[in-house]
Amino acid sequence: MLRLAPLVRGVAVALACVTLCGAALAQSAQAALPPRTIERVVMVPKAGADANVDLETTIFRPAADGRYPLVVINHGKAPGKPAYQGRARFAAQSAEFVRRGYVVALPMRQGFSKSGGAYVGGSCNISANGMAQAEDVIAALDYLVQQPYVDPTRIVVIGQSHGGLSTMALSAIGYPGVRGVVNFAGGLRNAACAGWENNLIDAFGDYGRTARYPSLWFYGDNDSFWPWPLPERLYNNYKATASGPAADARFVNVGEFDGDSHRLFSSRHGIALWLPEVDAFFHHIGMPFDDDAPEDPPKPAGATERAS
Repeated sequence: MLRLAPLVRGVAVALACVTLCGAALAQSAQAALPPRTIERVVMVPKAGADANVDLETTIFRPAADGRYPLVVINHGKAPGKPAYQGRARFAAQSAEFVRRGYVVALPMRQGFSKSGGAYVGGSCNISANGMAQAEDVIAALDYLVQQPYVDPTRIVVIGQSHGGLSTMALSAIGYPGVRGVVNFAGGLRNAACAGWENNLIDAFGDYGRTARYPSLWFYGDNDSFWPWPLPERLYNNYKATASGPAADARFVNVGEFDGDSHRLFSSRHGIALWLPEVDAFFHHIGMPFDDDAPEDPPKPAGATERAS
């Protein structure tokens, strides 16, 4: 387990931001997606038991032809009614992947923003909630791997907060071509449920039993949703049940971050802290992560163009 703030809580992170954030964020503050980046919003079909729904999905991709590796970013839940939540773009964060030669997709799950269907929430069964959310991620992947600009053999799934829970549930289900998953402060808090913290711990243990992929976890000491040591307990319960490739899990404690470590991924100030860890993780699982990757990627052996 790695701790990014080994000194007095918050001091190392503050110093890191003084030295790293200044230069790195001067660039990311422009939210500069690479020139000629194509942004498209599509309605991805999801077949349901009772009715079909469409999932509002943002896609960023390089303009040049070719098949690119894919990053899927799963959003969290903002306060209030999910249908009023804005479309997730994470422009500064997405830019870090696009300029390294990735397609980035951000699906809005059922009931969020302009996606159809009803929001799946309120239940005290957190494990089942995450699995239901993961079905939306699978629907998005089913669409994305059919696109001629996506390499279906090289996929990483990332999630923040409720999206982190969904991402870890996806790891428990599995999907062809996924190489690894990244969990930023993942979970679901339902304080109306007795023992909600134990329910969340049990959910991660459930996911670990069938998880398929290496994972990278980011949590902090001053998370407004997950009081310490809850994050450590989530990870330890997952590790206790994980086996095979899923046992390759790494926990990064970011210490006290910017008033609330729950915002590490969504805040531009967090990029300089998580990016080096994500860089190392991508290389660890055999994914490219070179800065300013060439715009014309080689097509995988045997790849054929498929119409969207």
